[in-house]
Amino acid sequence: MFKWNKGSQSEQAAILERPAVTASELIEKQTQAIIDDVITNGDNALLEFAKKFDKREQPRLRVPSEEIMQSEGLLEPSLKQAIDLAYSNIKAFHQQQQPVSKKIETAPGVVCELKFEAINAIGLYVPGGSAPLPSSVLMQGVCAQLSGATTVVLATPVNGNERIHPAILYAAKLCGITTIVESGGAGVIAAMAYGTESVPKVNKVFGPGNSYVTMAKQLLSHSVPGFAIDMPAGPSEVMVIADERANPAFIAADLLSQAEHGRDSQVLLVCNSEEIIALTQEQIELQLESLSRADIARAALENSALILVDDMVQAFDVSTKYGPEHLILQIDQADQYVGLVKNAGSVFVGDYTPESAGDYASGTNHVLPTYGYSKVYSSLNLMDFYRTYTVQSITPSGLENLSKAILPLADAEGLDAHANAVKVRLENL
Repeated sequence: MFKWNKGSQSEQAAILERPAVTASELIEKQTQAIIDDVITNGDNALLEFAKKFDKREQPRLRVPSEEIMQSEGLLEPSLKQAIDLAYSNIKAFHQQQQPVSKKIETAPGVVCELKFEAINAIGLYVPGGSAPLPSSVLMQGVCAQLSGATTVVLATPVNGNERIHPAILYAAKLCGITTIVESGGAGVIAAMAYGTESVPKVNKVFGPGNSYVTMAKQLLSHSVPGFAIDMPAGPSEVMVIADERANPAFIAADLLSQAEHGRDSQVLLVCNSEEIIALTQEQIELQLESLSRADIARAALENSALILVDDMVQAFDVSTKYGPEHLILQIDQADQYVGLVKNAGSVFVGDYTPESAGDYASGTNHVLPTYGYSKVYSSLNLMDFYRTYTVQSITPSGLENLSKAILPLADAEGLDAHANAVKVRLENL
């Protein structure tokens, strides 16, 4: 337990430090080699990567449409119903984010508009691993579906001789995704950035991944004209703010639900009660005994901290400094404290609002800024799948009036051609 008021500023900063992100020169060099291979060899490079990294004897790239259509019948009814419910809630929430164009006459004869256009081609990356991630498909796919993007590519790796999980295919089907690529890692990110025989070129890629995926996204966004990524990525994290009446079992469960994501995850408890902190520590040890990923969670707890503060105002000050990906408020009348929240990716208010709800089915998006980026980045939302542009139209009299601002400013900046573009028109009136 770290007593916030007993620590120096440097000690306070140290307790809020995040685990170092693996971004070595070796990873950059290896990732660039993968990208270069895809540029040169296209599909063949992806097939070789599948053999090498995913241990696939007979890899393929595109999932046949009939497999996507048949996926529903391969699911347990309870899982299908869970995906349906999550899809419905996520779609309902994001539907309300549909942008509306705006038009204003800023001065007589001068009309300006703000317009929205869906990004034409979207790439969605869903990590592989020990379990399928249909929730990740839904969080990204619903936004792509609502935006009306004309090209949507879903890429995910498949291990060994396994088939792609029907939960992935069914979630994609609900989102209207028909192009599904069985390929992962930096290679498929490069394929989506440049395009190959089987993988359409896209304008923006979304989704989490390992250090190689993250590196590929960064390198490609800097080198491929017109190619963008969703946001910087780092290890998962959660901060729980709790008071003296909070339930230690709830707190421990929330901390562990995030700790099991990965060894470099970080979980923090900020509380005004030594007793609650002590009871939470007991609950953590008790609950760890029944977790299948206990080893991963224990490793993540090494990066974590239990922080004692004087009061809730100080607790929110600590949260603001940290800028958590997830912020859980297990405090009395929690809704009254939401106004104090700054720099958080997603906020979970009240004792019965676990972070798991947002990860799966409440409706909000679980793709969130990590590693302190919540101070400048937003949670994934429908607007990330659009671009904005402006339109203006000016009448002759409108330009004559506006020239009183344009000409002096152009003259002050020494841009004669700018001024001349106005003068030749005024001379024609």
